[in-house]
Amino acid sequence: MRLLLICLAVLAFALPAASETRVPQSRAEIALGFAPLVEKAAPAVANIYARIVQPGRTSPFQGDPFFEEFFRGFADPRPRVQNSLGSGVILSADGIVVSNYHVVGQATDIRVVLADRREFNATVLLGDQESDLAILKLEGAAGLPHLALRDSDGVRVGELVLAIGNPFGVGQTVTSGIVSGLARSGTATGNARGYFLQTDAAINPGNSGGALIDVNGDLIGINTSILTRSGGSNGIGFAIPANLVAQFVEQAAAGADRFERPWAGLGGQAVDGDLAASLGLAVPQGILIAEVHPLSPFGAAGLRTGDIITHVDGREVNTPSEMIFRMSVAGLGHEARVTRLRDGAPADLIVQMIAPPDQPASPPVLLDDRTVLPGLGLAVINPKWMAAFDLPLSAEGVVVTELGAFGDRIGLRPGDIVLGVNTVFTVTPDDVIRGLSSGDRRMVIEVLRGGQRVALRFRV
Repeated sequence: MRLLLICLAVLAFALPAASETRVPQSRAEIALGFAPLVEKAAPAVANIYARIVQPGRTSPFQGDPFFEEFFRGFADPRPRVQNSLGSGVILSADGIVVSNYHVVGQATDIRVVLADRREFNATVLLGDQESDLAILKLEGAAGLPHLALRDSDGVRVGELVLAIGNPFGVGQTVTSGIVSGLARSGTATGNARGYFLQTDAAINPGNSGGALIDVNGDLIGINTSILTRSGGSNGIGFAIPANLVAQFVEQAAAGADRFERPWAGLGGQAVDGDLAASLGLAVPQGILIAEVHPLSPFGAAGLRTGDIITHVDGREVNTPSEMIFRMSVAGLGHEARVTRLRDGAPADLIVQMIAPPDQPASPPVLLDDRTVLPGLGLAVINPKWMAAFDLPLSAEGVVVTELGAFGDRIGLRPGDIVLGVNTVFTVTPDDVIRGLSSGDRRMVIEVLRGGQRVALRFRV
């Protein structure tokens, strides 16, 4: 009888009232289930149905009286329709939603379905393929349930988390797990690059863009990808931290149509064991600076070649992608406290987070119909174009910004550095125009692409 009374007392303490819905407040309550937490958070996670219309393939022999008919079967001019399925998280009552770029970035028609089956059309306010994030606005939305963003820098390995999404299109699904790792960089698949939270909560196709929440129901990350050999979840999933999501929301609210990262103007490498030994460091840490652009804000703050950057705003950075993430979280127009190691002595510097400067000013030049490549865009390389096309800090000359009507047909790509046209060495767009206007029927454009020289030959 005494044992029975003790058990009843424990149950009375551990179980909340039947009518009470609240977030679990202790480990004992969590053991009873996640139902109150799911009831709080799930209405703010939506299913996204995106429609992507891609133009049909045209034949390069179109208009040729002989080859057009001969190669008719190699082209399909009909547009192709692709349907994309994913998830999204509502961040405000008026319908601001975050999802993955690979779900909605190229979509021409986006339909968002809430947990209560209400449907809204949506438009993309801001998208970024590299971060694999997109901010949507639901049309005519008001009073929607939404999640609060948590400071993801405070997340610890071992925290209990839930992943909410729409895997395989079966409907909203909740899986549980823990945070398995922090600062995972260069490990996610797809377009996303950078810095991720790792979780063992099951994430499958369709979960992309869904919520990773903590035991308080706050958003700590956006589920984006998995490591898998079979296509299903193996317990290694990745989420984009909420702090980066906050910067996307801030830039979207400011009216930006593309995400801008602060520009470092640095070149460097991670310090591994061998490099640490050669530098006399007790442990491998930080990023060794090998190159500083004259306009770099880091250079203006006092960093120079040979310095080692170990922290940004008090957080360790051991790879270039980690440093870019920390700069992005600091945000454009703000300052970041950067810890530098020089001759074994640490020092803190204040660095301005700036956009890549358009200095000297270099507006793109579009070639007109009088040239053999109408619509081709060219610009003199400066930090703005270095950042846009991921060019080396030492890059000089003329870069291709747009392909126009025929650029892709002759093999040009955006970001190619034009070295010469026929016998004309190019330093400015006018040099390229002069080379293309030589009157020769046989043309050769020499470009630098990914550090390799490529010669493109064609007839006009």
